[in-house]
Amino acid sequence: MSIQNQTYQTIVIGSGLAGLITALECHHTGPVLLVTKTSLGEGSTRYAQGGIAVAKKIGDSIEEHLVDTIAAGAGIVNEENARILVTEADASINILQKYGVIFDSSSEGREAAHSQARVLHAGGDQTGLAITTALTNSCQNLGVTILENTLVTGLKQNNFGGEVYGIETINNENILEHYTAQSIVLATGGLGSLYSRTTNPETITGDGITLAFEVGAQLADLEFVQFHPTAFKKKGSAPFLLSETLRGEGAILRNSLGEAFMQKTHPKADLAPRDIVAREITKEMQRENSSQVWLDCTQIESKNNIELTKRFPNIFKFCKAHNIDIRTQPIPVTPAAHYHMGGVFTDKWGQTTIPNLYAVGEAAMTGVHGANRLASNSLLEAAVFGIRTAEHINTQKNIPLASSSEALEIKSLGKTSTDLKVLQQLLWSTAGIERDAISMTKGLKTIESGQAIEKLSSKKAINMYRATLTSHLILKSALSREESRGAHQRSDFPERDDLNWKRHQVVSYVK
Repeated sequence: MSIQNQTYQTIVIGSGLAGLITALECHHTGPVLLVTKTSLGEGSTRYAQGGIAVAKKIGDSIEEHLVDTIAAGAGIVNEENARILVTEADASINILQKYGVIFDSSSEGREAAHSQARVLHAGGDQTGLAITTALTNSCQNLGVTILENTLVTGLKQNNFGGEVYGIETINNENILEHYTAQSIVLATGGLGSLYSRTTNPETITGDGITLAFEVGAQLADLEFVQFHPTAFKKKGSAPFLLSETLRGEGAILRNSLGEAFMQKTHPKADLAPRDIVAREITKEMQRENSSQVWLDCTQIESKNNIELTKRFPNIFKFCKAHNIDIRTQPIPVTPAAHYHMGGVFTDKWGQTTIPNLYAVGEAAMTGVHGANRLASNSLLEAAVFGIRTAEHINTQKNIPLASSSEALEIKSLGKTSTDLKVLQQLLWSTAGIERDAISMTKGLKTIESGQAIEKLSSKKAINMYRATLTSHLILKSALSREESRGAHQRSDFPERDDLNWKRHQVVSYVK
């Protein structure tokens, strides 16, 4: 049965936690169309291992969670939205449970930069998979209309900068279709796969950023890309996330000599904020001229009375398949692009600067993460603000976020690269863990010398265009922010500059 040209109350683009929970909560009050570029539930959420941070146990508090969140964000956390995040965490967990998510009954785990053990898990180290499975089942059982393997090619609006009222799509047969709705929600995830080393699925290339940018919505903090310190590193294997919870349970980072180098560089040692650990690993590799350091989990079982095969079944299985027994052998690791703190600029209800357009999850920039996300706050943000966005849509009070007058204006949609691998390596080398003006300028010139954009009539061409445009916007933003803060580290501006840069950096397209 064709559903072309039908009108919905809400169209949600993306099927990770943010998209699924928004669709489910909107479905209570009107018909919802959920569109995903791959199969249902295939996105970054599925691969999340760590869990969801929530202050529940005795001795912890919402205030402590808030303090940890603000501290990790390196001075530019939106404190109002961060308070919403931690205050509404417990209620959001209850709603996830209502839709079938079963959390482990064991005590909460601890991760880097948290003052308390407050991370809830499901299925041990397979929290994301457990959440995705439960929510996709609920969407299917409750009758949410779903379009899989369908790429949204653009948002429909009558005038640039005006309200959006629909989407244009292309499927695997290159058939173009149109759908209309009162509200459009971008839940497309981040952009980690623009980098040559990433923990993200290959489809995560910044779709929401380009869709919003093209219709005049403001973006923010695009320069802040978080690199997870510990991704599996072995020739012939793609990077595989090794949860921060391993270090929370006592795993230690060591160099080739077996030295625990983080002990010497930060008071929290291996549990320092992610940006610091990633940089220290990079420095250690450079010092040793090595391609990896080592994550030593061999003392966890004896010290903490934990059985690694049960606590981390997915990680144990993966490493075992690569001939590493984590009970007795260290794991080779390096940093990899993992999470984007920036995205489409939104308020506390998910509203963008464009009427009827919302953004949630990693596609959005709510300001709760600042310059460096606190571990396990990502799934929490997707849940809390997905639920809030649905509440706002259901009440139909659309008052879009006011535009910023200090936006970095971009006057071109850019060029198109023809080779994704070359683009990924370019972004890794010019806008990676450490940046400088010379390398970023070189990266921009390379992108700007690409092919001119003509008719984009296939999925492959559209994906390459978006990857190129998003890379261009990251480089522009990173070049503009002349300081080092959180995940944005510049060797030519190594100090934090609160006088000029203790703020979000807004970006907009100007025709």
